Amino acid sequence: MPTVLLIRHGLTAQTGPVLTGWTPGVPLDARGQGQAERTAARLAPLPLDAVVSSPLQRCEETARAVLKGRTLGLETDERFGEVHYGDWTGGKLAELAEDPLWKVVQAHPSAVTFPGGESLAAAQLRAVQAIREWNARLGPDAVYAVCSHGDIIKAVAADALGLHLDQFQRIQVDPASVTVIRYTELRPFLVRLNDTGGGVEGLVPPNPGSGDAPVGGGA
Repeated sequence: MPTVLLIRHGLTAQTGPVLTGWTPGVPLDARGQGQAERTAARLAPLPLDAVVSSPLQRCEETARAVLKGRTLGLETDERFGEVHYGDWTGGKLAELAEDPLWKVVQAHPSAVTFPGGESLAAAQLRAVQAIREWNARLGPDAVYAVCSHGDIIKAVAADALGLHLDQFQRIQVDPASVTVIRYTELRPFLVRLNDTGGGVEGLVPPNPGSGDAPVGGGA
């Protein structure tokens, strides 16, 4: 029953007004650094078997905050990187919203391939495959963190919920939030979504052999 904590990177100066995408050299700003430190402090009591990050700077900085005080090294996996937005990369969101493709992104994202970039379906597929491979690599009792991006985390959460990708825009993932998914032999369980507060004691997996449903969750 591997458990993955999907952590969105903290704020940058471009978060919100600009579609940063794979633009290199975009660090956390002071707000984002504070968010990363608070998230790290909240997760400190939870033993982690690995911390994996998107190779983009804002994620690596967030992941290194989580690693502080731990003996683990930072792992990177490009499959957890941001969606390749192609020609939209670096564009102002207010201007992109005027593009006819914007409405398709919002209402029918499974049909979208960004000009000069990748499709949202391909981005979801690579991220979900990466999760499955890390689950197998780390083993059934693993608890590990993945620092990634809003659209990627939303896509993975939608997959865990059995939602069509066209529904993923209904999911909200805030900067420095934690989304937790527990993968069992039968199905994934979304344990937390867009969590920005509270303790982590309940994230330790149940004892092996106790069944695939959390206490009170039914079967």
